[in-house]
Amino acid sequence: MADDKQYTFENETFKKTYWHTCSHIMAQAIKRLHPEVKLAIGPAIDNGFYYDIDAPFTFTPDMFAEIEAEMKKITKERIPLERFELPRAEALEFMKDEPYKVELINDLPEDAVISFYRQGDFTDLCAGPHLNTTGYVKGNAIKLTSVTGAYWRGDSSRKMLQRIYGTAYQTKEELEAYLERVEEAKKRDHRRIGKELGLFMLRDEGPGFPFFLPNGMVLRNTLIDYWRQVHKKYGYVEVSTPMMMNRQLWERSGHWDHYKNNMYTTVIDDVDFAIKPMNCPGGMLVYQSEPHSYRDLPLRVGELGLVHRHELSGALHGLFRVRCFTQDDAHIFMTWDQMKDEIKNVVRLFDEVYSVFGLTYQIEVSTMPEDHMGDEKDWDFATETLKAAVEELGKDYIINEGDGAFYGPKLDFHLADSLGRTWQCGTIQLDMQLPERFELEYVGEDGQKHRPVMIHRVVLGSIERFIGVITEHYAGAFPLWLMPTQVKVMTITDRTADYAREVAAKLEAAGIRVELDLRNEKIGYKIREAQSKKTPYMLIVGDKEMENGGVSVRDRKGVETKMTQDEFLAKCLEEIATKAQ
Repeated sequence: MADDKQYTFENETFKKTYWHTCSHIMAQAIKRLHPEVKLAIGPAIDNGFYYDIDAPFTFTPDMFAEIEAEMKKITKERIPLERFELPRAEALEFMKDEPYKVELINDLPEDAVISFYRQGDFTDLCAGPHLNTTGYVKGNAIKLTSVTGAYWRGDSSRKMLQRIYGTAYQTKEELEAYLERVEEAKKRDHRRIGKELGLFMLRDEGPGFPFFLPNGMVLRNTLIDYWRQVHKKYGYVEVSTPMMMNRQLWERSGHWDHYKNNMYTTVIDDVDFAIKPMNCPGGMLVYQSEPHSYRDLPLRVGELGLVHRHELSGALHGLFRVRCFTQDDAHIFMTWDQMKDEIKNVVRLFDEVYSVFGLTYQIEVSTMPEDHMGDEKDWDFATETLKAAVEELGKDYIINEGDGAFYGPKLDFHLADSLGRTWQCGTIQLDMQLPERFELEYVGEDGQKHRPVMIHRVVLGSIERFIGVITEHYAGAFPLWLMPTQVKVMTITDRTADYAREVAAKLEAAGIRVELDLRNEKIGYKIREAQSKKTPYMLIVGDKEMENGGVSVRDRKGVETKMTQDEFLAKCLEEIATKAQ
């Protein structure tokens, strides 16, 4: 293969092809070692590949080395991967000993092309694509990572299979770097840090419904205060819409027909109601509540709305995938002529917010899907306006063809954290359909009634998920302005307790969040405990500090400084005001 970016992991298509080939190599290796197993499916995924296997024994991690060794042999054999097709009857006969493959073939449409890939003594039902030979995979850069249970076709009524996960890179060094990132990510797991710092908890009594604890509420409320501050600056008003509304509303919005299985419903006074999975329909009613003129537009309406969605229990994951969350929504109602400027205004707001957290991003433009609603001319205008707005701000973007919402094109913002992992948080969606469904109007300069166009947008995505993201981004060591406990004042001896209280009171009066540690414990123990809680500043108060009216400041990195009380207070206030990282 040519030494070109086309054949490196910078090319997403090549990377997925590489990993898909690795899944076949793993299946071939397992079949050589354990011919009795039956194979299900083996796709490439975001960080590697897996294969679902039906075996009469349990695979364990201590079996991985043997499988990896066999995979390495297969790469050294440089076996060609050859594609061929068979008619349905021949395909079923060919796969008669592989019941999962037979089921997949039977489920294909009558006119489907049934293709296979052969690599030496192993053949798999597969649409491809694949590398030309197993020799293009580096055998010393393959790692099997875990094994879990997985129901066949995700159906809990079907057999539980064993899913073996793996990853692979083009060099051993790249693999090692990836595995180091994985280990670092484990240390940063927001579920572990959330428990250690007393931020939130998850209980079996409410799966997918997180409990926020006192420290978590300080963090959450500080984040929300900032959200309100920045939205006021950018000209938004805030509303709150009901959490539950009747079936008629959800039928009008289209959710009852297209989203009902993900909604929690009930009956009140013989009328069907649903808990809102989205804030948008309530926002339409707010707009409808009074007449509007072109002079009122653009109208920027924000809402921190608690929404509920029925997620499958197997998909729940800490704060990243929950069943209730607070969406930091906004709906912007505008004329078509105002569209570009409003998109630019939202992108500027996103820029300001993300930079505060040290997060960079990649913009993705998602275009018209096949099942779209509305006139294609409107779609083309909206899509080109999105692109032009981003270009005029000097931003790069990539195209995600056909992945727009059914009601309009969108911009997705993929944030990169301190480990280089990406998170899809911010979204700007143009909507030409809900204003039509709800018959929204404004009186134009010509005195006639017109239909506004609208933007749906979220910056953080959801408060809960964003807290999970920044917890892992900062590894729990939040910047001073966000940290639940900003300063811990601790005494060396009981003699300085009153002075410690005086120091703490002065800081609290200035709005600093302070904890006092007056326990009769060794100072080293107190410091280690405060450091384990990621406390930004520890003020150590002893006889000398009490005599000169100062404080001994130790930050969470271990740097110590002597300061006056006023110097330390000024330092804290400056860090908080600038939201220093």
